[in-house]
Amino acid sequence: METVGTLITRFYPFWLVGTAIVAYVLPSWFIWFTGPWIRFSLAVVMLAMGMTLTIADFRRIFEMPRTTVLGLALQFTIMPLIGWSIAYLLQLETDLAIGLILLASCPGGTASNMIALLAKANVALSVVLTMTSTLASFIMTPLWCQWLAGHYVPVDSLAIAISTLKIVVAPVLIGVLLNWRFPDGIKRVQPVGPPVAVVALCLITGAIVAGSVELIAQYAAQLLLAATLLHVLGFILGFTVTRLFRYSDEIARTVSIEVGMQNGGMATVLAKTHFTANPLAAIPMVFSAVIQNVIGSVIGNVWASREVGKTSEVQSIAMMEEPP
Repeated sequence: METVGTLITRFYPFWLVGTAIVAYVLPSWFIWFTGPWIRFSLAVVMLAMGMTLTIADFRRIFEMPRTTVLGLALQFTIMPLIGWSIAYLLQLETDLAIGLILLASCPGGTASNMIALLAKANVALSVVLTMTSTLASFIMTPLWCQWLAGHYVPVDSLAIAISTLKIVVAPVLIGVLLNWRFPDGIKRVQPVGPPVAVVALCLITGAIVAGSVELIAQYAAQLLLAATLLHVLGFILGFTVTRLFRYSDEIARTVSIEVGMQNGGMATVLAKTHFTANPLAAIPMVFSAVIQNVIGSVIGNVWASREVGKTSEVQSIAMMEEPP
């Protein structure tokens, strides 16, 4: 029999969509959840993620270095460039363009690990890619924002880097440290982490919707298209490029999921903190949160019904070195 926590975690996309609908209809229920509450919630989510990681997860980076580098490179090239391209081609309003670029410049989201499990992908690799992209985000996210969003408004990349360190990287590392020093105690509270993270992310989404009801209605069609294109292209290109390097289906699925899913909570906090003069910048994250989880769940279920080809990284590299 499934526990309440398991049900909350498994049906995360439904809770997210439901929260967004309720916040749209009854904004007063969520309008209070702003400022420090949002930043604190993201820190809790990242701490929960950190408490699921072990020193062994860090060792896996050295066991699959080429795959990790490939996934990291695709995460921080494909998505930022797609985000900027979509904003340009759709001629998004400045605030919305900034928000989409910021979202696309963020690391992979923690929900990718759940989707990887559903899709019968390589969950260990998914965890490593989420971890490494999160740790690298305090450098890569500000740089991409500076290069791409800087065409729209001045961007304080140093301030973004500091915020990312404080609200994203530090909680993850604290969680890892706690898991290392107090494994028995952390093991007892670990089951609580995922459902708490789901509740926190739903509250963040509800707060954005509640504070921007009229604007969401005004730009709904445009942002629905932008978010769909961003994540669909991320999934497709992540899979295709990995297969071009002759990695197995299992690894390609994993990289695809990691590239296609973004840390919308982080993007929301950064938008609310560093783009206060652009109040619409956080709105794309609402559509992204719903779209990426729906698409991820659909892809995960489709892939789960099909046999997956598995090879180790060593075998994949050997295949790459062989002539076609």
